[in-house]
Amino acid sequence: MGWGEHLRAGQEGEVTLPESLREALGIKGEVLVINAGDHIVLIPLPSDPFEVFEGSLNLGKLFRELRRQAELLAERKAKAEEGHAEQF
Repeated sequence: MGWGEHLRAGQEGEVTLPESLREALGIKGEVLVINAGDHIVLIPLPSDPFEVFEGSLNLGKLFRELRRQAELLAERKAKAEEGHAEQF
């Protein structure tokens, strides 16, 4: 799972990631660089940030689920009221 290689920074501080590492991590463009104190963390950024969320927020599904829950609640309430009315 782990991977490591000794890399040298250029005069301007740039570091080139080997192609094999870029491919393994899916780096195609920009990365987020995080200063973690005694080391850095690189997180590959998607070329299209919205692509990450594709399918995760399906409003049609959300509204259908909310409607189904509301209908079930209404049915339970109606049945409870019927049962209460029959007691009298």
